[in-house]
Parts: sequence; C-alpha cells; structure tokens
Amino acid sequence: MKLFVPGRICLFGEHSDWAGGYRRINAQIEQGYTLITGTNQGIYAEVTTHPDSLVITSSTPEGERLGPVEIPMKADRLLQEAQKGDFWSYVAGVAYQALTHHHVRGLVIDNYKTDLPIKKGLSSSAAICVLTARAFNRLYDLKLTVRGEMELAYQGEITTPSRCGRMDQGCAFGNRPVLMTFDGDRLETSELRPKADLYFVIVDLNAQKDTMRILSRLNRCYPVAENEIEQGVQNLLGPINKRIVHEAIEAIKAADAARVGALMIEAQEQFDRYAAPACPEELTSPVLHKVLNYAPLKPHIWGGKGVGSQGDGTAQFIVRSQADQEAVIDILERDLGLTAYRLTLRAGSQVRKAVIPAAGFGTRLFPASKAVKKELFPVVDRDGIAKPAILYIIEEALAAGIEDIYIIIQPSDLREFQDFFNTQISIENYNKLSRKFQEYSKRLLEIGQRVHFVFQELQEGFGHAVYCTREVIGDEPFLLYLGDHIYRSDTERSCTQQLIDSFNQTGVSTLGLRRTAEAQIANFGTVTGAWIEPEKLLNVTEFAEKPTVDYARAYLRIPDMPEGEYMTVFGQYIIKPQIFNYLEEHIRNNVRERGEFQLTSALDRLRQEDGFYGLVIDGRRYDIGIPEYYLETLRTFRE
Repeated sequence: MKLFVPGRICLFGEHSDWAGGYRRINAQIEQGYTLITGTNQGIYAEVTTHPDSLVITSSTPEGERLGPVEIPMKADRLLQEAQKGDFWSYVAGVAYQALTHHHVRGLVIDNYKTDLPIKKGLSSSAAICVLTARAFNRLYDLKLTVRGEMELAYQGEITTPSRCGRMDQGCAFGNRPVLMTFDGDRLETSELRPKADLYFVIVDLNAQKDTMRILSRLNRCYPVAENEIEQGVQNLLGPINKRIVHEAIEAIKAADAARVGALMIEAQEQFDRYAAPACPEELTSPVLHKVLNYAPLKPHIWGGKGVGSQGDGTAQFIVRSQADQEAVIDILERDLGLTAYRLTLRAGSQVRKAVIPAAGFGTRLFPASKAVKKELFPVVDRDGIAKPAILYIIEEALAAGIEDIYIIIQPSDLREFQDFFNTQISIENYNKLSRKFQEYSKRLLEIGQRVHFVFQELQEGFGHAVYCTREVIGDEPFLLYLGDHIYRSDTERSCTQQLIDSFNQTGVSTLGLRRTAEAQIANFGTVTGAWIEPEKLLNVTEFAEKPTVDYARAYLRIPDMPEGEYMTVFGQYIIKPQIFNYLEEHIRNNVRERGEFQLTSALDRLRQEDGFYGLVIDGRRYDIGIPEYYLETLRTFRE
C-alpha cells in the first residue's frame, strides 16, 4: 500500500494551540484557534505488514537513502528507540503506542521519497508520525478516524523527547484548510471549503532560529500573566488571535485573497508588537522581515507572514494568481538565493452529477419487469399525478442543484428510457391533455436534456455498474441513488439537499441513514460507528451488506441506540471519486463477492483511507424493488 502525508503549515494562529491548553489551569484564558493546511510537499512511503518487527527505510529531501533499521515489535525495545530522539524515534514512538493500545504486529515502511523541507516549521516529524499511524490503521483495519490517527500520531510523537503541540498532526487532514480549536485537552476541527483556488508560496529563509527557546520564553507568560509583556502575549494568542482567525475563515471560504493577505500583514504586525518583546533575540527576525518587505515581490503578493513558531525559519505569501506564484518563486530564488515551494488551496468540490443504476432485470418483480423497467413503475404522488418512480429521484436531484443525471442501463433498454425523456408525444395525444399536463410534457423534455445514459454491457454487480460511470464522472464527488427507492422529506429541505448540505460542511463522503428494526436489517446494507453529532452524524467504522441478526448484534450495535434498532442505508450517497480506483482494482484482480463486483467493499476501503460519514435523514425511503414493498409504497407514499 502506498501512502502520502503532507507537511503542515499554520496559516494563522501559531502558538495558540499550546496556549489554549492552559485553560486546564486557568479558565480565563481564551481558547486557541489555528487555521492550518497541508502542504503540497510531503512524505511518500510504501507500507506492508511484518510478522514481528518494525522495519524502516528513509529518504532525505536530497535523495539520500537511510536504513533499513529493524526494531523488534516489543514494547521495551520500541520505547528505548523512541526516547533516543532521532528520526527513527518518531516511527518507534507511534509503533509503541499502536502496540500498547491495539492488536497489531509489525510494519515495513519504505519512505522512498521526501520532498518536504525538514526542520523548517512544516511539521515533518508530525508527517512521519501520521504516516506511521495511518499505516497501522489501514493495514490492520483499526477503524480509526482521521482524528483517531491524529491522536495516535500525537501520543507517538510525545513518547519521544519532542514536545509538539496538537496542531502539528493536522497534516492528517491532507491539503485542506482546517480550523482547529483548542480548549484545554479538548480539540475540535472543522474543514473549510474555498469557493475558488488560492495560491501561496512558502519560502525557506536559510537562516537560524531556536524553536525551543521561543517556546520556552512564550510559555513563561502562562498560565497567569505577571507583567505587561506577559499580558501582551496572552492578549495576542487570545482575543486578538480569535478575531483575526475568524475573519480569515470567512475570507478563505469566500476565496478573498486580498483580504487574506491583509489579515496576514496584520497578524505579523500584532505578533511583532506583542510576542517579540518576550523573546527579542529570536523574534526580532531580521531575515524574515527583509523578505516580507522585499520590494520586487510587492506587485505579485497580497501579503505575507512568518510560519510555525515564527523567527527566521520560514515565511509564507499569498499571491495574486497562479502566474504570480511562479513569479514570486523566481524572484526569491534568483534575487535572494532562497528555496521556495508552491502551495495551492483548491476550491471545495461541488456535487454536480448524480448516478442512478437501472440496469438490473428486476427479478423479484417478474413478470411485470419484463414489460416495463421497474424504475419506470408508476407511483401516485399526493397531488394525484402518476409518475414513473425514477422521475421522483431525478426531480429531487435537479431541485437540489444537480446539473447532470447519469442513468446506468443495458443497451437494450435505451429505447424505453429515451421514449420517456427525449421523445415528444404525438400532437393527437398532446391535445388530449389538460393545460397542466401539456406544460408538464414540455417540462419532461427539459428534464431529458439533463439526463444521460451509460451502458453496463454485462450485469456484474452494483460496484461494476457504478464503475461504468468513471469516465463521465471524472475527478468529482458524485451523488449515487438506489434506482428502486424513492424518498420523501419530513422537513422543508429534501432528503438529497440534506445530504448535500452535510457534505458541503464536512467534505467527507457521506451516505444517508435511517433507523431500522432488527427484523428488517437482512434486507438492507447496515453500518456502525461513533456519533459525531448525537443521533444525527455518524462516523462510519464498518459497512455490512445485508447482515444476519446474529452478526448485527455482535458487531453493528451503535452506542445509545435502543436495543434491536440499527442504522441502515437510506439509498443516497455522496462519494468521492477515489472510489473508482478501488473498484478498478477489484475488477482488475477479479475480486468478487457472491459472484459479482460489489460496491460495499470499495466503500469500506474509501472509509479506511479517507473517512466516511453517515447522516440520519429527516425523511422516509420507499422501496419499489420487492412486490410487498412496492404495494406498501403505493399505499403510503401519498400520505
């Protein structure tokens, strides 16, 4: 398995992570707020299991290969190695924590490439810790969330002589801007989604700073300020930082690069005013200020500031465009002889496309399904209009902002669907319709312009059907429906809109959930996990395809849910495009379940590698795929 973990850069809020931790002692201290993101550079590794040892090979940014080093997977040996304080210590520290708290064996880590600068305030040590934690998590299926990986990495790093803050492990989130809030021992995270790309440049100042001295001096200002300088530091890392960070949140969401730049300039000015007097020998930072104020850069940048603990280590600029990003790098390298790196925050992906599988034969509805595709079976709405079931799904998707609908069909079914979505009825029949239905017939043709068809030549399972849409979906998250379900919301927001809103807030693949009695779970995909928001948003830790009651009782119970009640699939998913890589791997290696390529195992792989949430939908699903359920839908959908 190949892994990549980026470095971490603090855009705003440096030092407020540990400062917020002092609320354990002094509740009058303001919470800490930091805005971080992963760098475009990082640590690359190939990882495999090992029966009884930790085997590490590393690569420096200069390309030098170090190791391999082999350490027995024994607690005393790992702890001894961790406490040495060298590069291998970080990996050993995480391995020690993994061995202590989980059932794991050994690990082979081949760090075959590193393009992340070391000891430059970009959390290279945290990156290798997160990579090690992620390797244990995925290879041994520990079912850790990203937050869980962060915690394992943090505990591993502080097993070494390092005394990092919890902010450093934010690199676990990847190249996404994240707000981290620190309140004593409590940490909260929230992902930001810029509306457009934002371009930055990170520059190594090629100078010296003493991070330990900076941290030591600033920590003297806590937990209680005893003089004006110490009070200034607490004000800086407290209310001043809170205001700047929260203004930066809105600027980043709006992709307002000019405002972000102005806030960077202000943040640096405030840091110079209040923090530098506490450690003037390190924080006067002559090299940093020379670079920040270098005149040839001004036409290309909106603003800049120091990075990490500050001092003469690393600087960051937000630039005016992608072309200006290249110009700034050229100036820094040509004029000042400094090494610079690109950082681009990509716009949050919008869900624009929906997929509806409709290639199945409808065996359980035979012989009716021989005459009419089950997705076209009629269902009468509350207003008395009889519509084919799939039309309810499509209208809900379009109303939620979906731009294109892709229906997966067999080639022989194309004519039937095209007749409905793309063919005008005869003028004779049109004239028989009421004006209301004449208008609706025009609306159907408009809808048809947004409906496209993808062929599944061979019926090889749900996962195979979804894979057939890879080319049309591209590198975008997409909405996936079950073609034999329709939905009705219990709120003003449709079921689809609820799911999209949740995805837009979290950026994590999400499926709709509903509570289901134990007696029915054999008919539905079922999940388990831990609540992020009680009774609303679940961090999924396992997918089970139509489990038995015994399996559900043993493995799928969710804390605080009534006995005999489980969370099952609602029939709507928003899935990131990485799913196609896992489906392709299954198809290439002929990995089948019950003779077919299934989606569930690929979803579980996506869960392991990127996370997966479940949203309890305020609404109801109606199944039309089984005769008795279809009959119940006809009876209750109008209620």
